[in-house]
Amino acid sequence: MTNQTVLVTGGTGFVGIHTILSLLQKGYTVKTTVRSLAKKEAIVQALNEAGIVDLEKLSYVEADLTSDGGWEEAAQGCTYVLHVASPFPLVQPEDENELIIPAREGSLRVLKAARKAGVKRVVMTSSFAAIGYSINSKEHIFTENDWTDENAPVQPYIKSKTIAEKAAWDFIKHQGEGLELTVINPVGIFGPIIGGIFPASYEGVIKALVDGTVTESPQFTFGVVDVRDVADIHIKAMVLPEAKGQRFLATSDGVVSFYDVAQLIKQERPQKAGRMAELKPIDPSYYITMSNQKARDLLNWHPRSKEEAILASLDSEITK
Repeated sequence: MTNQTVLVTGGTGFVGIHTILSLLQKGYTVKTTVRSLAKKEAIVQALNEAGIVDLEKLSYVEADLTSDGGWEEAAQGCTYVLHVASPFPLVQPEDENELIIPAREGSLRVLKAARKAGVKRVVMTSSFAAIGYSINSKEHIFTENDWTDENAPVQPYIKSKTIAEKAAWDFIKHQGEGLELTVINPVGIFGPIIGGIFPASYEGVIKALVDGTVTESPQFTFGVVDVRDVADIHIKAMVLPEAKGQRFLATSDGVVSFYDVAQLIKQERPQKAGRMAELKPIDPSYYITMSNQKARDLLNWHPRSKEEAILASLDSEITK
């Protein structure tokens, strides 16, 4: 195992840093892309904070998903590529192409570089956004068989993730030349924050609740998954033969509303709930159902509870 090299795209991202951490702990040699080499210090700081002091097996390549430079060098010599670079906007852009074009073209750049370098398999991070946003959720259990309709009236981010994933599958089908693809579709990602690298879910859900910014619970629910389990499912999907050509919905059991998260914080961390607004429960009809059974069965993946994931984010010290 230790003689295999894995490329992780977007090492300064929340999923990226935890995936690098897990790979190094398992003995892999890791390459990671950063938009600027000046950003590598953030990776070093986070890994040091997580207990990794020997970084001899980690190297950096400057590459940006919006341009061709650096990708061939990044993929060279790698057995696997984990394409986890996936910016999540807190504010939706007015022009949807600001998200769609980088998501689609960036994925294709990674796949082309991987194919040219003779990489065995690419594991790509997509999103529940590509699964669950154009199907009537009433009495429906969302699984990997579901697809968001990119022509439906959905937000630019949701559309971009759907288009990018479909483009990746189409590339493999018509131009893959033996390159394998597996796709992971996570829900809202929470979990421990290291080196001040935190997810959109922290600012958009936890911080907004604790600060009292959220004054009423929106009428929707969302799945939760711990970033440590997201890293784990990527690595399982990377090495297990049965994962070839599959997509996996990465979620803990059950879903939550903002009200549910607020109640969890009040019950488990009351000392942090002082400024929280009093939220009301949402209409039960908004609770959706999704299944992680495929990942459990095929990958032997057993995620932490949604409560543990949320509290791990809440308990993290934010230094950024």
